Amino acid sequence: MMKVRGKTNWMVTIFIALGTLFILFPLYMAITISLKNQQDMLTSVFGLPTHWRFENFTEAIRMTNFFRAFGNSAFVTLATAVLTLLTNSLVAYAIARNMNHKFFKGLYFYFISAMFIPFPIIMLPIVKLTSAMGMTNLVGLTILHTVYGLAFNVFVYVGYIRSIPTALEEAARVDGASTWGTFWRIIFPLMMPINATVGILICLSTYNDFLLPLVIISDQSMYTLPLVQYIFQGQFNTEFNLAFASYLLAMLPMILVYVFAQKWIINGVTQGAVK
Repeated sequence: MMKVRGKTNWMVTIFIALGTLFILFPLYMAITISLKNQQDMLTSVFGLPTHWRFENFTEAIRMTNFFRAFGNSAFVTLATAVLTLLTNSLVAYAIARNMNHKFFKGLYFYFISAMFIPFPIIMLPIVKLTSAMGMTNLVGLTILHTVYGLAFNVFVYVGYIRSIPTALEEAARVDGASTWGTFWRIIFPLMMPINATVGILICLSTYNDFLLPLVIISDQSMYTLPLVQYIFQGQFNTEFNLAFASYLLAMLPMILVYVFAQKWIINGVTQGAVK
């Protein structure tokens, strides 16, 4: 329980308990439904399974060709994260260090304005353009994810880079370092906390994205995990037990990434707060 100067703060404790319940109850429902048969789904939605069907996971893997779809998602996610960190940080650095010039200031607001354009508005032109350019594949999907994240990432990066003293770069120039060398040897290592934040957000948004792969990818061999899970949605029936088993399998990689990277993530956030 939360205590303030020796007294229990019951209001905060109640809100924490409710928040925990709201998080754990959907997870409980997902796990129990994934282990039920169709009869249990009809008789007891909230109760525990009468027959634990672990074979639902095997059937979900077979129906979705899970490992191929996971490989596609992993390729797009990792490639997008790496490409985003390398390119978006460069764009933001150029803008942040030249905000006094009208061109770069206008470019900054141009990128910011892109954050307010809903994807459905540009969806059809993007489909036509990518089809004409032969980008209806995983590489094209990676490039599009990198470009679409540019607006928000520039907004985040510019604010962080402007907090880094320019004296470090001036000292590097005195020592004979070029602008390129100064960025990669001095500025980019100092950006690790914000790189961690951007990398995590990019991985989550790319891995879980459904709409962009749906309109871009037509070859079923290139389907990502969100697309193959759509197989459980029928016209007259939905196999919820198999669907939830597939959802849990899809969640597992991101959970493992967070578990193993938790210490590094917390250190990055802490360093960013201290800076």
